[in-house]
Amino acid sequence: MIKLIASDLDGTLLLNGAQRLNPEVFDLITALKEHGILFTAASGRQYTNLRRLFAPVKDDIAYVAENGSLCIYEGKTLSKGMIGRELGLRIIDAVHSYGRCECIVSGERVCYTDSRDTRFKEHMLHVVGNDMEFVSDLKEDVHEPFLKLALCDFQGTRKTEEHFKALFSDEIKIVTSGNIWVDFITPGANKGNALQVLLDHLHIDAKDCAAFGDQCNDEEMLQLAGVSYAMADAAPAVIQQASHTTDSVENVLKRILEALE
Repeated sequence: MIKLIASDLDGTLLLNGAQRLNPEVFDLITALKEHGILFTAASGRQYTNLRRLFAPVKDDIAYVAENGSLCIYEGKTLSKGMIGRELGLRIIDAVHSYGRCECIVSGERVCYTDSRDTRFKEHMLHVVGNDMEFVSDLKEDVHEPFLKLALCDFQGTRKTEEHFKALFSDEIKIVTSGNIWVDFITPGANKGNALQVLLDHLHIDAKDCAAFGDQCNDEEMLQLAGVSYAMADAAPAVIQQASHTTDSVENVLKRILEALE
């Protein structure tokens, strides 16, 4: 009996670069809730961004945000992963030296950047839709704990991921998130661990959970869930972690609901 469904957003519920959910999703989430099934948005995106995306049902779902660095249910923070400040500052220095990408630092409710790139600013505000604070210097002007650092490379993630893994993979987890993002996450903070915190809070067994994802940052979540779906176009390594593949989350949710009728 499925009691909780967790889904990634970009590349999973949001396909082909879409930045708005199909309105049908909200009806499906409402129907699932009526059958006692909680929907959880599990994403690299920030919490406030996710609440806007799911506005019609924002108070009816749970959130695993910032790639598992933040888990929130009914407005309560259940878990929060933080990057050590000294390590975070060294990563920021390396980003500035690298010069190929733009950097954001995630706080609990806002993201910070010292980027001067107009295209990047427009992307964050009007495409991604994050709550942003533009600062002069990330090292000097961000005073709250670093939940996550993320790098945006409009040319793709391969070179940037390789470069920073060579520098920091012994100290921090580095994963791709979507097609242009490389994320730095404190060890132990991932979607799977955050989802486990939520399941424990709700007294739900992982075998009664279903999960959807498409990137390496979804692997722990797919491994945890009793039923898991990788998107059909996901990397082979991600597909290996899932029990099923699909090209439509909505179609699977419909089948789950049909089985409950």
